[in-house]
Amino acid sequence: MELKWIVLCVTGLSINCAIAGDSYDALLKSMKAKNQAGLERLQQDELQAACSNPQDSAGDLERSEALRQAAMASVMKPADGQYLGDWKAGQVVAAEGKGLQYSDDPAEPNGGNCYACHQLEPDEVAYGTLGPSLTNYGLRGQSEPVLDYTWTKIWNPHSYNVCSHMPRFGTQGILSEQQIKDVMAFLLDPASPVNSQSN
Repeated sequence: MELKWIVLCVTGLSINCAIAGDSYDALLKSMKAKNQAGLERLQQDELQAACSNPQDSAGDLERSEALRQAAMASVMKPADGQYLGDWKAGQVVAAEGKGLQYSDDPAEPNGGNCYACHQLEPDEVAYGTLGPSLTNYGLRGQSEPVLDYTWTKIWNPHSYNVCSHMPRFGTQGILSEQQIKDVMAFLLDPASPVNSQSN
């Protein structure tokens, strides 16, 4: 049973996957760093520890708010003030699932793997449902609040939901600023297939 929880924790399939003492040592001994997949990934930061062990901080609203504010403080807005890039490049980033695994080429850019959790284009036949559908996301328009919210949600979703399952694409350096701009355009540009309204 203990080994089962270790496997679930490493593969990210369990929210509550604290590993203690001997089990953690055994896990470290059974793994080795390879290419860009280092052992430092097994070390949780404060946010991950709090969300992996919610029973330890249940009802601690002050701690939750401090973690949320720290997440918000980590968000870096676009250096040039421009939120939108090229939607066609964003379509490629959203569909690409490679990156940060030991077998991936670290010289190649990471993908967003967005389709694993979201429906994006109305005619997609395979997509995940862990996150909400983003079909017709661009109907929200491109006002400053919409741009700021969407950018922040991609950069560090824990800014709004402390224990979000969405990756911290910007804060963790998974995607570059330009890649995030391109994904923003994919979501918000009226010409993007995300916004074809053909549901």
